[in-house]
Amino acid sequence: MTGRTNAPQSPPPRSPAPQSPPPRSLPPHGRSVELAALATVLDLSGPETPDAPVLVLTGDPGLGRTALIDWAARSFTAGPVLRVRGSRAESALPLSGVHALRCAADGLPGGRTVGVPDTGTAPEWLLRSLTDAAAGSPLLVCVDDAHLWDAPSRAALGFAARRLPAAGPVRLLLTVAGQHAADPDFAALPVLTLAPLPSSAMDTLLDDTAYGPVDPAVRAELLDEADGNPALLRALVAGLSPAELSGEHRLPWPLTDAEALRSVAGAHLAGFSAAAGELLLLVSAAHEHDPAGAGADADLVRGAAARLDRARAALGSDQLPDVLVLSDGRFRFTSPLIRGAVHACAPPDRRRAAHRALASVLENEGHGLVALLHRAWSVAGHAPALADQLSAAAADPCVAASRAQRSMAYACAAELTADGRERAEHLTAAAGQALLAGRARMARRLVGRARDGALPAAVRGRSARVRGILALRDGPAADAGEALLLAHSLLTDDDPAHALLAGLAAAEAAWATGDAVACLRALNAADRTPVATVTVTAPAAERDSLPRDYLHGMRAMLERDFGRAIPWLRHVVEHAWEEDGPERLLWSGAAALLLGDVPAACRIGARTLAAARSQGPEAAVPRALELLAYAELRTGQHARARAHAEEGLRTAHRYGQSNVAAHHHAVLALAASIADESTLVAHHAGAALATARRHGLTQATTLAEWASGRADLGRGRPFEAAARLGPLVHPGPDGGHFAVRMLVMPCYVEAAVLAGQREDARAVVEEFALWAHFGADVQAPAQLARCRALVADADRADGLYGDALVLHAQAGGDFEQARTQLLYGKWLRRRRRLREAGGCLRAALVAFERCGARIWADQARAELRANGVAPAAARAGVLEGLTPQQLRIARCVAEGATNREVALRLAVSTRTVDYHLRKVFAVLGVRSRVELSRMVERPGRDGPRPA
Repeated sequence: MTGRTNAPQSPPPRSPAPQSPPPRSLPPHGRSVELAALATVLDLSGPETPDAPVLVLTGDPGLGRTALIDWAARSFTAGPVLRVRGSRAESALPLSGVHALRCAADGLPGGRTVGVPDTGTAPEWLLRSLTDAAAGSPLLVCVDDAHLWDAPSRAALGFAARRLPAAGPVRLLLTVAGQHAADPDFAALPVLTLAPLPSSAMDTLLDDTAYGPVDPAVRAELLDEADGNPALLRALVAGLSPAELSGEHRLPWPLTDAEALRSVAGAHLAGFSAAAGELLLLVSAAHEHDPAGAGADADLVRGAAARLDRARAALGSDQLPDVLVLSDGRFRFTSPLIRGAVHACAPPDRRRAAHRALASVLENEGHGLVALLHRAWSVAGHAPALADQLSAAAADPCVAASRAQRSMAYACAAELTADGRERAEHLTAAAGQALLAGRARMARRLVGRARDGALPAAVRGRSARVRGILALRDGPAADAGEALLLAHSLLTDDDPAHALLAGLAAAEAAWATGDAVACLRALNAADRTPVATVTVTAPAAERDSLPRDYLHGMRAMLERDFGRAIPWLRHVVEHAWEEDGPERLLWSGAAALLLGDVPAACRIGARTLAAARSQGPEAAVPRALELLAYAELRTGQHARARAHAEEGLRTAHRYGQSNVAAHHHAVLALAASIADESTLVAHHAGAALATARRHGLTQATTLAEWASGRADLGRGRPFEAAARLGPLVHPGPDGGHFAVRMLVMPCYVEAAVLAGQREDARAVVEEFALWAHFGADVQAPAQLARCRALVADADRADGLYGDALVLHAQAGGDFEQARTQLLYGKWLRRRRRLREAGGCLRAALVAFERCGARIWADQARAELRANGVAPAAARAGVLEGLTPQQLRIARCVAEGATNREVALRLAVSTRTVDYHLRKVFAVLGVRSRVELSRMVERPGRDGPRPA
């Protein structure tokens, strides 16, 4: 629905679907909130009287308004049900609600009826008639598509709905189309707007609807295309054969055809006049070049309507069709599904005429590529000359167009081309532009249609590169690496610039899998790519050295030739201040992280994000956010890292980049692991591991496991932490990622020592020393001193802890310094050096609180209490932030009093106690009464406690 191909008027029939069993009465998946609201109105959930005996269900076509009202009718057992159905398709005239209700009431038991008023009768007639029909016993009235009633009946229905007594016998359920929920007749009524179903419910619905196994890739396509619309999902499944569902045969193109759209939204297209239908078609056609935009330009529509008699007449009428609105100079449909149905279900000749009229206006106004698109959609059959114009405009960077529009242009050129080789070239180019636009599924569909074994090497190479990038972002990383190496070999002779990029991308894929040997192999292959024979000026030539510099630096780093790696990588970092392309900036950010210049990595990450947002490609936004969030995590800016990772997670899912999403989950797990958020750690680590294990992402796996182990360590569970972190610090294919395992080592050493595994920790410390001496991590020297203090004898540990604190003061970073202070404070307390221990522990507590490490702050407080002193924050500093009333309530609660007992003691209301207690929790940073009682000393127990 995002573009139109030039299919013939009578497309070839699809494979016939098998005879499916009779329709089943499926449960309303994913509608627990809506079902609860209905149950409350129907008084099915309990003895209480509902707030209102009426509810209006509204929403886009296919979301299940009728299914829900059917469920309500089946569930209402307290009395009879009066059902009134209506459809625009039944008549071009408004439905007479009066006669519809009377006919429905004829079936009620006991001869109850709904009276029909005489002309001019006030609207009270319906309220009185419904009450009379109920005859004192429960009656449910369900009116489907109430907006289709004639005006007097709608007025009477709205009047009755607003005045039905909550405790009366009549319950009223209405469904109306989304655009009519605010009509005067329904505006004052309680409304429940149906949203698209969540993915989990759609997944379950697909299993219930399909009549055979569904291939995972086909499942993803169907769920993406249906976009939370259950009726559309059922229609898509009904149009596929078992071989297509199982993945044995390729899915049809387009997946959502006119038949599927007509089955979901067809009723909303009936009953319009010929003029109104022509206007709707023109507006829907004007949306096609920007389907996700804000609407169709009104001046463009008016200019095109001047060339179409009936559309011109519709624009001249006093009222627009009810599925269309005009605001801010743009025409918009009330539902994207209706817009798609209008366009797809129109007769081909009328659709082509609409595009032809639009193309004429756009050509006169100088809109080159967009005009060509509409001209292409107005043509039936092949048009090689127009195809050449489209592909040339799409390839011209001076032509104003989005990447999505360039993708459309290439796809249209493919449909207009008879030659198989040119068609494949255009489809591959369309896939590449769709990939840059962040439309991964569209790119996958396009490149899948471009397969042809007889194609030239360069075309096959570009196709392999697109497939490799797709797999790198959303698929097994090892498969991505092989596809990209194939692309490199196929492109080397004809397109060396893209061959080099393919080789570097293959190295990125190998890096993600943690295979250093494969990464070196890909870099060596990329280094053998000949330099493109293009004459460039000296500054441009130096700029084009960036990928080569990055290649040489990465290779030297993997070969552990750090003296050779550092100059190359520094040169790559310096390039960042001259670059504005997100892809190239990502290399600079990666180089900064490898060098340990984390502040520079943060600045480059912010620059990359700004560039991706301002000029694209859109697909680079999730990766820019990944770089920025990870760099901020390394600098200890956990709150900022979390904010950027949360945004990155949303954009990664939006652009179909599940592998990038796994890394964002890992960053969020790491950020949560320093706070008392075990549920969040488990959620994000589990989500990261689910994708990472499936796609072989060793780096994301290591980060997620590190987060879980660090959370165990923070909660005082060293045995569990050591068991989880131990495999991550070991080299080899069964260990952690080669570039991340060094970062995990300090956590493992601490956990192993606390768990009594000192000898295991000593072996790791010696390897960590090599990393610390390299200088790629500003925290590593201080961490090394801390690790050595942990495994050292008592006579050496004291000096090593002191060295670590000096190094922390030079490196900065609250979290790591506070961890060393906490460990040193514990060490001092166990040697009865209580005053020194107290100073270290207080400093650790302040630093942990400053960086939001609540779980570690709790450890510091516990150690302070064990040291014989209540935390300063609890005894004075924080308590001074409470008002006198809040302090009195806090002390009462600390003594074990309930809110009711506190209220009685202080002569205030329970609500006042609740209010002040919430404020106390916020000021003191506690989340339970247990924590509050620990922080607020009871009277008579303020003195020091024994260790």
